[in-house]
Amino acid sequence: TYAPKLILLDISDINCIQDVAKEILNCYGCVDVLINNASMKVKGAVQSISLELDKKIMDANYFGPIILTKAILPNMISRRTGQIVLINSIQGKVGIPFRAAYAASKHAAVGFFDCLRAEMEEFNISVSTVNPTFICSYHHQPAPANWEASIWK
Repeated sequence: TYAPKLILLDISDINCIQDVAKEILNCYGCVDVLINNASMKVKGAVQSISLELDKKIMDANYFGPIILTKAILPNMISRRTGQIVLINSIQGKVGIPFRAAYAASKHAAVGFFDCLRAEMEEFNISVSTVNPTFICSYHHQPAPANWEASIWK
């Protein structure tokens, strides 16, 4: 039995994810179940969302979970056991208007984790993708000229 340890991680900050994964593995030695459940979304017309914000959404919803999974995966493979879960969104299967960046990031994540599932079968590692329908999340009211405040977390 291990005492819980709080480790803070901003999944959209892709430069720190591998260090956090190393910290977790150094502390506990392994990860039995990895649940990727962080997400960001923004609502707006394609032409009104900046490329900078598109990239931020992609970092949080696609690259973040992938970098974390890849950092934990070698340990699971060496032990030939583990479970990886991606909590995604129905928008990873069907896009809706005014959510292009979000839907694109979720589609990409589904594709990656579908491929990973097939590759990990031989190592007895289970990979699951959960695509719930719309959920309630909190929203920061945007301040003028502050695109980060328009992100749903």
